Amino acid sequence: MAKKKVFALRVDDDIYAAIERWAADEFRSTNGQLEWLIAKALKDAGRLPKSRSVQGGDK
Repeated sequence: MAKKKVFALRVDDDIYAAIERWAADEFRSTNGQLEWLIAKALKDAGRLPKSRSVQGGDK
């Protein structure tokens, strides 16, 4: 398993609630959903290292 960095993230209440609902719909934790969203955004922008893939598929 890859080493993970821990950091604080401030998010608007409404955005956090929307992420929580989305995560529940896809049977992920909120943290897992945020990781997936960030990784997908990096991949889509061409900034994710080629050796990495977005886990959980492209839902």
